[in-house]
Amino acid sequence: MKSKITLKELAKLLNVSVSTVSKALHDSPEISPKTAERVKELAKLHNYRPNPVAVNLKKSKTGTIGVVIPNISNNFFARVLSGMEAQAQKHGQQIITYISNESLEREKQICDMLTSGFVDGVLIAVSEETQKKNDYEHLYALLEYEIPLVIYDRINIGLPTDKIGVDDEKSFYDATKFFKAKGLNKLGLASAIHHVGIGQLRIKGFEKAMESGGEAYKATSTKPAELKRKIRELVTSDRVEALLCTDFESAIMAARVAYEENVDIPRDLKLIGYIGKDVAEFLTPSLSYIEQHPQEIGSNAVEVLNKRLNGESQPGKFEEKIIATTMVHLESTRF
Repeated sequence: MKSKITLKELAKLLNVSVSTVSKALHDSPEISPKTAERVKELAKLHNYRPNPVAVNLKKSKTGTIGVVIPNISNNFFARVLSGMEAQAQKHGQQIITYISNESLEREKQICDMLTSGFVDGVLIAVSEETQKKNDYEHLYALLEYEIPLVIYDRINIGLPTDKIGVDDEKSFYDATKFFKAKGLNKLGLASAIHHVGIGQLRIKGFEKAMESGGEAYKATSTKPAELKRKIRELVTSDRVEALLCTDFESAIMAARVAYEENVDIPRDLKLIGYIGKDVAEFLTPSLSYIEQHPQEIGSNAVEVLNKRLNGESQPGKFEEKIIATTMVHLESTRF
C-alpha cells in the first residue's frame, strides 16, 4: 500500500529538496520554523503518512538489524562488522549483512528490501558512488517508513539521523604536525579516495597543517596506474621527506613504489597510512598507521541504534559520535 503522497512529491510541490522535507517532518533544528511549518501544513493537507504496511510491521520487534557494507575487500569493514556482531549478541539480536559493492544502484535495491519491515533498524556505510552522485533518496525512504537508521564511518552527509565515525580531519592534521615537529619540510599526500567524504576530510586536515609553512605535494587518482605514476613523481622527482596516505590502496602502492625505486624507508622517506594492524605489522619495513578502532565503531553503532529503538533518544535530535583515532608508529616513521 502506498502513501497518498510521497516525500519526493511533497518536495516537488514545495520546490525544496527531499532532505529538507524529511528534516522538517523529523523536527530537525537545521530547518527554520517557517519552512518546517510550510512542510507540515502541506503534508497534513495531502494526508501524508509513512507507508502503513511498514509501520504495522514495525509495531513488534524482529530482533534483527540490517547492516550494509560497501565492500568486503577492505578488512576495516570486516572488523567493524565483528564489533557489531559482538554488541548485537549482548542485546539478543541477530545481524543480516548486505554488500553494496560501492554501487548506488545496489544500495538502492538493498534499502528497498529493508523498507519491508523485517528489520528493526539499519546500519549503513554509504557507497562511494552514492557520495559521488550525492543521491540519498533511498535513505530518506527508510526514514519515511520510520525505520531507525545509523550511518557509520562515512558520515559527512546531511541526513537527519544518528552517525558514528572517526576524527578523519584531525587524524591527518595531527599526523602532518608530527612530521613538521620533527623538522621535515617537504611533505606529500597520496589518495585514491579524494573524491569521497572521508578522503576529503583527511586531505583538509593535511592542508590545514601545512598552512603554517612547508612544501606540500599531492598525488590523487582513482585510477591505479595514474596514482602509482603520481606517487612515483613525489618520491623520485619531488623527493618528499614523508608521505601520508589516506587509504589502504595508496599506502600499499607507496610502499611498492619506494621498493621499486630503491628509496629507503624510513631513512629517505617516512610513510604513514590508513591501513589495518593485521597488514601493517607484516610489511617490510612495518608500516606506521592510523588506527581507526573499527570494532569500537561497530559496537557504538549498535548501541546508538538500540537507544533509538528503546525510545531513549529524543525525537528530532540526532547523535553524531566521533571516535578518536590513534597514530601507531612502527618502522616506517622511525627517526
